[in-house]
Amino acid sequence: MNEELKKLLDSIKAKKQEVKDLCKAGKIEDAANAKEELKNLQAQFDLIYDLEQDALNNAQQQAEKGTAKKIVDQTKKAADAFVNAVKAMVGKGDLSEDDKEILNSMNEGSDEDGGLTVPQDIRTKIRELRRSEDALETLVNVERVSTLSGSRVIEKHADQTPFDNIDEAAEFPEAPTPQFEKLDYKVKKKGGILKITQELLSDTAENIIGYLKKWIAKKAKATRNFMIIAKIREITKDAEVPVAGLDDLKRIFNILLDPAIALSACVVTNQDGYNWLDTLKDKDGKYIIQPDPTKPMSMLLFGKYPIKKISNKTLPSTKTEGGYKVPIICGDLKEAITIFDRETLTIDISNTAGKLWETDQTGIKVRERLDIQSVDEEAVIMAEHLIEASDGGTTVASLEPEEKETYTQAEIGEMTKANILALGTQLGYTMTTTETNTKEQIVADFMAQQAAAQGA
Repeated sequence: MNEELKKLLDSIKAKKQEVKDLCKAGKIEDAANAKEELKNLQAQFDLIYDLEQDALNNAQQQAEKGTAKKIVDQTKKAADAFVNAVKAMVGKGDLSEDDKEILNSMNEGSDEDGGLTVPQDIRTKIRELRRSEDALETLVNVERVSTLSGSRVIEKHADQTPFDNIDEAAEFPEAPTPQFEKLDYKVKKKGGILKITQELLSDTAENIIGYLKKWIAKKAKATRNFMIIAKIREITKDAEVPVAGLDDLKRIFNILLDPAIALSACVVTNQDGYNWLDTLKDKDGKYIIQPDPTKPMSMLLFGKYPIKKISNKTLPSTKTEGGYKVPIICGDLKEAITIFDRETLTIDISNTAGKLWETDQTGIKVRERLDIQSVDEEAVIMAEHLIEASDGGTTVASLEPEEKETYTQAEIGEMTKANILALGTQLGYTMTTTETNTKEQIVADFMAQQAAAQGA
C-alpha cells in the first residue's frame, strides 16, 4: 500500500471515531455530516486503490513477459559489479570483463572524481533511508541539478498595488513591472571516511551494500540537517523573536508571517522547545498542542501548525547568562530554503592511506555534491524562549557551543563528541571521524582540520 492510501486509511479511521464520539455526545446532526465526509473519504480510497491495483496488474503482466525480470537482473548485476569493484580496489578479488563494462556504462557522464560511482538503485535506497523522521530535508525545497553551478531567477514579493481606474476609450497606464532577483548556486563537495574491517569485505554482497547504505544515509542526513539549521540561523541572525507565552506565539503567525506563508507554516523545535510548548495551556486549561485528527502520531500547535520535534544534538539550545534559549522555528521552510542536489555519490577506497594498513582496516571515502541557498528570508522566523537555569530541562551537553575563529585543544576537549562533530560540520570542516571513534581521535581530527583551514 502506497503512502497516499495509508494516509487516507488513517483519515477514515479517525473519521469513524469522530462519528461515534458525536453520537455519544448526542450531536446527531454533526454526526450525520461527519458520516457524509466519511463516505467521501471511503470513495476516494476505493478509487485510488483500484488505480493501484491496475498498476500492479500491469506490472505482473510485464513480469510474465520478462520485462520486470530484466530490470531486476540489471539492477542486481550493477550492485554485484559495484561490490566486486570495492573488493578489487583493496586486492580482494578481480574484476571480470562484464563487471568492467557495467561500471564503465555507470560512469558515463559522471563527474571526474577518480572514484567509483554508486549505482542508481543503491543511491535511491540511500535517499529513502536518509529521509527518516528526524530529517529536515523533507521540510525544505530540494531541486535536483545536473550542473556544478548555475542560477535561478525568482520574483520578489510584489507590492499590493491595485490597477488604476481607466475611462472608456482611454489609454492604459503602464503598470509597475515585476521585480526579479538572481539566485546563484555552486555545488560543494561534502564527504567523510568510513573505516571498515577486512572481515566485512569478505562478507556477502548484500551485507556489504546494506552496511554502506545505512552509513552513507546517516551521514548524508546529518550533513543536510546541519546545513539547513546553519542556513536558518544565518538568515534569522539578529532578528530572533523572544517569546514568553501564547500571545507571543500567536503574534508570529498572525502578524509577523505573511498570511500566504502562515497557511503552509509549521513549527520545528528541539526537545527543550517541545517540552515547553507541551506544557502551555489556554484559558480553559487545555493544552495547546493536540494530535492531528488525520495523523494521530502527529501534533498540531493551535490546531493548525504541524510540529516537528528533533534532537537537542541536532538543534542545540543556546546557553545564555542565567539560563538558556530554546529555538522555535516558525514558517514555511520550502519557501525559505532550497537545496540544490547534484545527486552523485562517488567513493574512493584504500587500505594503505594513513594508519589503515597498521590497523588492518579499509577506508571508504564517500563524496557527494550539493549546495543550499535561502530563497525567501521572510518565510521563516526564529523564535526563542528563555528558560531560567533553575527551571531545569536541558543539560550542558545539549547546548550549542559558542562559535569562534580558533579553538584551543583544551576547549575542544571539554565538549562532547557529538558537539565537536557538530561544530566541525558548522565550520565547514571535512571531519573524518564519527561518534564511533574515541574522543581523543575526534579532538585530534578537529584540531587537524582547524590547522588545515587556517593554512598552518
